Amino acid sequence: MTANADESASGSGEWQPLFNGKNLDGWKHVGPGEIVVENGVLKTVGGMGLLWYTREKIGNAVVRIVYKAPDDNGGGNSGVFIRIPEPPTEPWMPVNKGYEVQIDDSDDDWHRTGVLYSFTKTLAQPQVHEWNTMEITIEDERTVVTVNGTKVTDFREGAPVPEKKQKHEPDRGKRPASGYIGLQNHGDKDTVYFKEVSVKKLK
Repeated sequence: MTANADESASGSGEWQPLFNGKNLDGWKHVGPGEIVVENGVLKTVGGMGLLWYTREKIGNAVVRIVYKAPDDNGGGNSGVFIRIPEPPTEPWMPVNKGYEVQIDDSDDDWHRTGVLYSFTKTLAQPQVHEWNTMEITIEDERTVVTVNGTKVTDFREGAPVPEKKQKHEPDRGKRPASGYIGLQNHGDKDTVYFKEVSVKKLK
């Protein structure tokens, strides 16, 4: 199954880069570890922490992430956080109050790349490349995620979700229509690289 970032909405205007390829202007880190700029690319170091975009809440938009998880065995572990309701001061509030769009190909279908971590089951397993493109469409109460053109998640607020099974899984409940976004640095053995973070507003 393949799809554009969202079959029901189209972008308005140009892609706006949120990461300038040079430094962390507009971004702030909370929690252990860090995300650094190395050769024009963001690199996760240690954790668990969160680098979040401070300049605006994002809703009714497509967020495009180009990333690389270098461990072919799925060792790379990170996530893209969306719908964070308020500026985070520590890394667990975004887990419990926003959604983590998972980056990790080593786990089960509820915890794999492109799902809303532990909320949604993957619709498909996309082909993985060295560099991968994830597009997250946030449209009111709908969230659509594609990875390399394959739709992995299509979720609406209020749809049934599994009960929380593990302590580290997020609290259940409705998320806001718009919110801050962030990138997770998960741990010492979970290096992931990001070379693009861009947003395109929807009509």
